[in-house]
This record gives sequence, C-alpha cells and structure tokens, in this order.
Amino acid sequence: MLAPAKKISPKKAIDNYRHLLLPRLIEERMLKLLRQNKISKWFSGIGQEGISVGATLSLNKDDYILPMHRNLGVFTTRGVPLYPLFSQLFGKQDSFTGGRDRSFHFGTTDHRIFGMISHLAATMPVADGLALAFKLRGQNNVALSFCGDGATSEGDFHEALNLAGVWKLPVIFMIENNGYGLSTPVKEQYACENLVDRAAGYGLEGMLIDGNDFFQVSDAVAKARKLALKGKPVLIEAKTFRMRGHEEASGTFYVPDEEFEKWKPKDPVFRYEEWMLGEGIIKQRNKLEKIRTEIRNQFKSDLEKALRSPNPVFDEKTEMKRAGLSPQPKPQSNGKKHPESEKRIIDAIHMAQKQALNEDESFILMGQDVAEYGGVFKASEGFHELFGKERIRNTPIIESGAIGAAIGLAIEGLKPVVEMQFADFISCGFNQIVNNLSKGRYRWMPDMNITIRAPHGGGVAAGPFHSQSPEGWFMQLPGLRVLVPSSVEDAQNMLYTALYDPNPVLFFEHKKLYRSIKEVTPDVCKLVDLERARTVREGNDATIITYGYGVIWAEEMTQEFEKNGISLEIIDLRSLAPIDWATVTESVKKTGRVLLLQEPSEVLGPMSEISAGITERAFEYLDAPIIRCSSLHMPIPFSKELETGYLANYRLRESLNKLLEY
Repeated sequence: MLAPAKKISPKKAIDNYRHLLLPRLIEERMLKLLRQNKISKWFSGIGQEGISVGATLSLNKDDYILPMHRNLGVFTTRGVPLYPLFSQLFGKQDSFTGGRDRSFHFGTTDHRIFGMISHLAATMPVADGLALAFKLRGQNNVALSFCGDGATSEGDFHEALNLAGVWKLPVIFMIENNGYGLSTPVKEQYACENLVDRAAGYGLEGMLIDGNDFFQVSDAVAKARKLALKGKPVLIEAKTFRMRGHEEASGTFYVPDEEFEKWKPKDPVFRYEEWMLGEGIIKQRNKLEKIRTEIRNQFKSDLEKALRSPNPVFDEKTEMKRAGLSPQPKPQSNGKKHPESEKRIIDAIHMAQKQALNEDESFILMGQDVAEYGGVFKASEGFHELFGKERIRNTPIIESGAIGAAIGLAIEGLKPVVEMQFADFISCGFNQIVNNLSKGRYRWMPDMNITIRAPHGGGVAAGPFHSQSPEGWFMQLPGLRVLVPSSVEDAQNMLYTALYDPNPVLFFEHKKLYRSIKEVTPDVCKLVDLERARTVREGNDATIITYGYGVIWAEEMTQEFEKNGISLEIIDLRSLAPIDWATVTESVKKTGRVLLLQEPSEVLGPMSEISAGITERAFEYLDAPIIRCSSLHMPIPFSKELETGYLANYRLRESLNKLLEY
C-alpha cells in the first residue's frame, strides 16, 4: 500500500506529483518526436520515474548525482533549465555539449550532476572521488550514483563498492533493477537472489525497495543519506520494470506479455494518483488532467524553441581548441639560485611530489602500497608520516577505480595523483583514461588536474608483465599530456609542473633509470615548458630523435661514433603528446638524416607518428630514408640474455651505420 512514512501536506503532495509528472509528459512528447524522425534515439524511463524523482527530492541540493539513461527525472527535479536540456536531447548548438555528445551523456556542475558515458558503471568510481572530496573537507554532502542491473556485472561496479566500503565514504549506489539488460533477463545476469545481497560483502548497508513506490524510494534515500554521512555507504536495489525497450528501436518482443500486465498497475505515476485520490488530496480525476495540461504548457515553449534552434556548425579551430589542452603553468625564470645536490631520478620524483604536497593541501596521492610502504619504488617513502593517511591513501588493487575516483576529486577542485604500481597495469584502467578522462573537456567537463604516474620500461629483467612501454597507446587521445623524462632535472621539474597542470597528465618514469643515473640539480623544483623538446647534443651528420631510456642509449652510441669523427645530434622529445614539431623539423633540416629510436616495438610505436610527421613537414630536406630502431615486435622476455637481444639498443649501431652509409 502506497503511503508516506510521515504525513505530508496537500501542497507537498501535489508538488511531488508535479515532479513525477514532468519527466513522464516530456517523454511522451519525445516518443512522438522520435516517430516524426526529429530525434535520433530515445532511452525511455517511463515507469521508473519514482526512482529518479524520489531519490533527487530526498537529497540536499549540493549532493552530487550521477545518473544514467533513464533518469530524466533527476535533471528536471534538479531544475536544469529546459531549453538547453531539450537542445541537448536534440543535439543542438545551444545544448550542454554543443552537439558533441548525445542525450544524457552530459553533466552540469552548477546542478551537481555528473553525466554518464556509454560504458556502464564507469561513473560509479567517480562517485567515490566526489564523496572523498566531501569527506576530506568535512562537508555534509553525499554522492548518489545510479546504475542498472546489467551494469552490476561490470568491474567498475565492484571496484567502486569495494573502495567505498574500505574508505567509509558518504556515497549511495542505486541499482535500478528493471528486469533486463538490453534483452537479457536478470536470471541470466546473476545467480544471487537479489543484487543487494552483495552489499554485505563490501561492508555496505543494503536496502531492497519497491522502486515504483515513490515514498519507499524517498524514505530509503533519506535514510541512506544519514547512514552515508556517518561513514556507512549504502547499496539500494530498487525493483522496477522497463515498460519500453532498452531504447525504442530494440522493441519489447523478448518480454512476455504477462510481465506488462503484472507491472501496469504498479506504474509509479498511476499509484501516486490513486493515493492522492484515496487521501482526498485530489477530489476529482479531472483535476489530474488539469495539472497535466498545465505541465505540458510549462515546457511547450522551451521544447518548440529547441526544435527551431540552430544545429551545430563545424568550425575546425573551435572544435580542436575544445578537444585540446588548457594552457600549462607558465615557466618560472626569477634567476634565484638554490642549493644543489646530487640526485637520482627516484630522488627527483620524490622531491617533486613532496614539494607540491607541502605547498598545496589539495594534492592527494593514491595508489597501491603508497602509504606506509612508500610505493614499490619508494617514490612516496615517508609521505604518510609527513602528510597523513587522509592525503597519502593506499587503494585496493583497483586501477580503474582509482582513476575514476581521481576524476571525482578533480571535479571538486582537488589535485589527485595516482600511482600505477607498474605501467603495465594501466591497461586495467584503460576505459577510465580513454573514455572518461581524455574526452571529458571536449564533452562538458571543466579542467581536471589529474596526474597518473607510471613506472615503465625494460632493462631490469622483469618479464612480459612488468617491463612494457605502453606510453604510445595514449598518444592518439586528445585532451591528455603524455610525458617521459630522461634526466634527473627533467624528472623533478617536469613532474612538478605536471602536478600543477590543469590537464590530465600521464607521466611515465623509466624503472631502469630510477637509480642508475645521477645528476647535480637544484634542491627546489621549478615550473618548466612541458611541450618543448630538448636538444641533448648538437651535431651535423645525422639526428637521433628519441625519448626516455633511448636518450641514454643515444648518448652512449654518440660518444662511440664521435671517436670516428661523426657528429650526431640528439633530440629528446620529452613530450609524446603534444609533439614539439618545430624542434624536430629544425634538426632534420640541419642534418638531413634521421634515426628514430624507441624502446617499444616498431609497429605503431611513438616513432611511427614521428616518421609520418617528418615526411609531411620536412621531406625535401632528407638525404636518406628515415630509419627506425625499435625493440622487436614481440613480448618483452624475462631472461636477461633474451631481453638484451629484444631491446632496441641491441640494433642501434647497425641502424646508425645503415643511415650514415646510405
């Protein structure tokens, strides 16, 4: 029997009804427009409004909500302006994404909504990050993340719940269990009786509710909010039913007819209307139709305006600027002298982080074993004692969850630093980097100051899963910096600058170089230009273009060739994204011969892009073909003897001779 836990006034009851009705009536209009081919796709939430509206009304206006496809009621209840909302649904120029993304794939920080992406459950770890930001600041706010029954099978669902339980975050996870994934029924999706049964395993409070009962939803979320603020995150499973297809084109032929008959009288709008009539809040049914007419008129003008509004107009400069990077911090040049000392690269990495953590309390370091243990390479040794475990945080083994949480922290203005224990494991966080992080600014998000540190590379006989060089995987993603230092000075200053950069940065640190080279550098880090390549050595006969460990190989080989009177120039790219084409082409024009040296294997490695770029920009200056020297196209082996033959420097002398003899 539908009934509120506490008596509510007639005015409040009717206000609730209006909130329930608005998304329903908008959807009914959208379905007509879909049939008229005026919108391309629609994911219907008809029959599930009680969840979106009931949950939103039970939260504080400053609590964050992370909705999904069927949560139009979140946007309308939060008071998102209807004209840009409709423009978003129509893919118009005046929308939240300017036509750059579809339907509900957007958010608005003004209304404390973080938008979904198509990869299900990917925003659930983001909710953890938002909740952690609230907790660190002592704010009495929570984050509520929606997901469907299908998404509960995704890894991010489990990583998010686990992290929330371990960190005791003020977060609520709401499963809208509507019986089907796309067409797969729940009996083929999971073996437990109820999805909420998983809550206990992660240390969460679990609630099983009737998602079509507006009052049950409201009461559950209100109770969950109180629990979450006390350090007890909550998983709510709301049983409901999808009255239409996954999206309209998929239909409902796979759903037995009796299911619709069973759920039809449980419709949340219908049940609420019957409750109001039974309580005498509405005396006559024609009053309900009068309210419907008022609401249709309420959004009619905004909808018609959005239909008439202009479609996006492609302007390459505008789109590229939106997809690109925000300006980096300006380099410092005050000329002040600082004490100097001899350091290794690991010392430089440690110093850069320590200086930033001292300067700015918004820096948060996260990763596996980064606290008491100091990280497997000791890059954060002693930090938990200096800065406390609130800021130096061990995570479970959850690369995707950690990067997702970093996104939530960054949205709230914090500066998260995520350490990948080994760069090889970054593959487990690939979706968050590729689809949530790199596309964020282009779609709708503000700048996100996130630094992901990743120890990479071979030469240490660590085998196929601890020695890879995956930096090239990320070069094609606009919106990210990809940096690889090769010297102690670059390690300390590039990392320090990256930590303050408003853009997401992937910072690859070579494990072999951590403790194998030393350099006297200032004991204070400074801001530097992250986009400028470095001329390591000047020469006239040929140019070696490389980065990272390749710079060390090049220097060793250059000294050998120099004894024979051959002058080689070495260019250290430093940044793989973006690339400093000016420095590259200037050197090519000067020497006329180019050897491209990289540690990854040849096929689609970073130097493939450099080769193509040189061909386009400086072909007429070449006196010989561009030669690439790469590691073999195979997994990196464990045995030191096999690894030696695998690595690029094993063929460097031969490659240089081939270039010079052409």
